[in-house]
Amino acid sequence: MSTKPAIAVLAAADEGWPPGLEALEGEAELKLCNDRGSLSRHLPEADILLVTDFRTELLEDVWPREHRIGWIHATSAGVDALMIPPIRDSAIPVTNARGVFDRPIAEFVLGLVLSFAKDFPGSLRYQQQCRWQHRDTERIEGQQALVVGAGSIGRQIARLLGAVGMRVDGVARSARDSDPDFERVHPADSLLEHLPDADFVVIAAPLTDDTRGLFGAGAFRAMKTSARLINIGRGPIVQTDALIRALEAGELAGAGLDVFEEEPLPADHPLWGFPNVLISAHMAGDVVGWRETLIRQFIDHFRCWQQGRDLPNQVDKARGYVPPAS
Repeated sequence: MSTKPAIAVLAAADEGWPPGLEALEGEAELKLCNDRGSLSRHLPEADILLVTDFRTELLEDVWPREHRIGWIHATSAGVDALMIPPIRDSAIPVTNARGVFDRPIAEFVLGLVLSFAKDFPGSLRYQQQCRWQHRDTERIEGQQALVVGAGSIGRQIARLLGAVGMRVDGVARSARDSDPDFERVHPADSLLEHLPDADFVVIAAPLTDDTRGLFGAGAFRAMKTSARLINIGRGPIVQTDALIRALEAGELAGAGLDVFEEEPLPADHPLWGFPNVLISAHMAGDVVGWRETLIRQFIDHFRCWQQGRDLPNQVDKARGYVPPAS
């Protein structure tokens, strides 16, 4: 009988082994699970579950009554898809990819802010028409950003936006009297009070019971009609139908959306038709080499697990994210 720990790797059906995981071939038994059958077969024998694909229904459907899983690692910042009852209510530690996506996502947000302010989409449309159309654009220096979710990703966003001269406030679970990156951090229950001050509202929060549907009709009515919404957090934080109505009514000036309630976004979805909406395919943090970086991080965690040391990036399963003190 092998003394090597068994790692079950939950991957997408059309994907093979995550690049870089072969470095553990001599130290662990690697079990690729990319369909119902393989997941059902390998989960009961696994010591570790590595999740690179988030098919919640499949994981919940085949979760074994008896298993020896002692640790679950998600190669994502968000872990909402893993919080099925047998995991959430257990003592199994869950870790995530906190830190890997922070800077790339912040750069993506800065790019969206600049795209709106400098009307890059308009320039592209005019270029395609071979039309010379002069117009004035906006300065972002001095504009107010409100980052909803002041964790590690939100903090990087605040740093970059602050570096180009924007004033950046945050919204978090609780207020902070002083913060090195945000001018102020407001408590979550005061969100509607601060939305009217923001020129750009950036959603960088995890999906939890508290944030699901947080941005609905009331939030959009509270925003400036000149404000733009950017969502790089989770799609269900925004009520899509309410967003569409707000855009149609001119209650906000535009939206940059990387995540959606339904993904992929259907080709006939009305959001595609708005000229003031910038759409990307859930890719804000995916820079060249990101898959290899995620596996290197997992291997670092694996070394800690082997040596009996505390695992980094442990998720507070009641909250759904890694607490800031971590």
